[in-house]
Amino acid sequence: MHRTVMIAEYLRPYAQWRIARPDRADDCRNARAAIGLIDAAAYVAQLDDCDRVIVRMAVAGCFAEGRFDPGPEGEALVRHWHYDEAAGGAADLLEGLAACAERAASDEHAGRVAACR
Repeated sequence: MHRTVMIAEYLRPYAQWRIARPDRADDCRNARAAIGLIDAAAYVAQLDDCDRVIVRMAVAGCFAEGRFDPGPEGEALVRHWHYDEAAGGAADLLEGLAACAERAASDEHAGRVAACR
């Protein structure tokens, strides 16, 4: 399965989760977040697996076990994407996910090095 498809499949359930959470007091934040995630899923599905941001995520280990996993920080980014404000587009979300994954990989590497000392 293409990595871009894995990312799109990861994002869609979060969009569905936002759609299923209507709240009169949320000032349409759930709807805005769902639209942002649907847009990001459509955007990433059009990219090539060799796109720089996809390669960054692959190097950081996001595609282990045949599925996309951006780590806890990346998941938090997706869960809150466009909820408080609609700043940034789909490419910004992917860049953010790559950065989260790179930080997690770097922290994991640093932990292994420290354990070997």
